[in-house]
Amino acid sequence: MRVAETLDRMQRVHITRRAGEDLHLTTARHDQQREETADITARLLAALVRSGAGERAIPRALPSVFPWVRHLSADELKEFVAELIDATYDAAQLDVHAHLHRVVVEWRATARVLADPELTAQLTRRLPDEDHGEVTAPKDTR
Repeated sequence: MRVAETLDRMQRVHITRRAGEDLHLTTARHDQQREETADITARLLAALVRSGAGERAIPRALPSVFPWVRHLSADELKEFVAELIDATYDAAQLDVHAHLHRVVVEWRATARVLADPELTAQLTRRLPDEDHGEVTAPKDTR
């Protein structure tokens, strides 16, 4: 009963578990509001990118959210923004948040490589003209 009373007051309760991942209990209203917030954010970001002013403003604003984007080229930045919008829509419309997290993690890793000239040179150097055989698709670990 105390948990339900706390939920009425706080809309969300954090439960720490010893033998598993922590849990968050929330009210349906709070969850719906979060979904609406994500949807509005995704639509706003997409609308901004489609507008001339937004197309110019977003690349200037992104470094305040993701400081590492300064290591991306203009084309890479456009690709990141497009993937970020798609992933934000997935989070809002499909309740799939892992894709958004993966997009940010992968682009941050790209920026990390690009920020290190020695690593960039090592990873982008031409490989010998040897044929190393067929590359197989990775196994799905889900």
